[in-house]
Amino acid sequence: GFRKERAALEHLRGHRNIVTLYGVFTNHYSANGPSRCLLLELLDISVSELLLHSSNQGCSMWMIQHCARDVLEALAFLHHKGYVHADLKPRNILWSAEEECFKLIDFGLSFKEGNQDVKYIQTDGYRAPEAELQNCLAQAGLQSETECTSAVDLWSLGIVLLEMFSGMKLKHTVQSQEWKTNSSAIIDRIFASEGVVNSAIPAYHLRDLIKSMLHCDQGKRASAEKALCSPFFSIPFAPHIEDLVMLPTPVLRLLNVLSDASLQCEEEYEDILEDIREECQKYGPVVSLLIPKENPGKGQVFVEYANAGDSKAAQKMLTGKIFDGKFVVATFYPLSAYKRGYLYQNLL
Repeated sequence: GFRKERAALEHLRGHRNIVTLYGVFTNHYSANGPSRCLLLELLDISVSELLLHSSNQGCSMWMIQHCARDVLEALAFLHHKGYVHADLKPRNILWSAEEECFKLIDFGLSFKEGNQDVKYIQTDGYRAPEAELQNCLAQAGLQSETECTSAVDLWSLGIVLLEMFSGMKLKHTVQSQEWKTNSSAIIDRIFASEGVVNSAIPAYHLRDLIKSMLHCDQGKRASAEKALCSPFFSIPFAPHIEDLVMLPTPVLRLLNVLSDASLQCEEEYEDILEDIREECQKYGPVVSLLIPKENPGKGQVFVEYANAGDSKAAQKMLTGKIFDGKFVVATFYPLSAYKRGYLYQNLL
């Protein structure tokens, strides 16, 4: 697994949505004698943890769109290079605070298309029907007629997105007889259910995108490139406050800090600006600080750090602090939006 993963990551180097391999080293102190290790970039929260936090509510459309686009970009690149990931699941999709995107990790089961060396690919619950069939035949000592192709990755992503939308683990659902006979009806039911928070938004584009990835016939399944052309990706969504608490970035946004009165009085405004800068610099160098006096963003404080490690430390320490008699609420904020001067209005 080690040599295979290393080779795959070396071939796939340089794509922003695939984990970066920095190097290889030998750990001489492991219990079972020397072992070879991969040195990978440090990433943040996984989709698996995000699903836990969304506790049956489902993730926001902004987060689903962000994740879907990032993973599809990774898959389009991967498949173009002739690779199949073969183990796509929520635990293998991680957020990068520094680059503000989701990345694909764990290439231990990946293979070159047409050159599959392991029969047991993918994880239970995210396994495409053709991989399921291949497993069953392999257990019986038989050879499968069809090879697994890059289409297995799109099946897995379809399930991941359906779980993000519904907030439910779907392992038992996709193993049921009803799913095998009519998965489309189950998907419709999930999208029509009252419990789904997102139902107010025209979610049918997402529903159709997911259906295009979950065709039982791999020949009919959308490719990553085709899926990226879905109209779902042209809808502008804004992040929810939960998204901005969960997904670290180098920019902090402090709420509940300034009253309208202190924004009006220039002297008071300058004093507060200095106090905030001083407090925020305890956690690392502050690159820029912005307190808009007008809407959108009026009275919110934006603090840009040199890296996400510092902003994470600051967020931990500043949340719940009392400033000027008020409890501070600290969330992260998309660096890309901050740099463009784009301040989301509808967040609290």
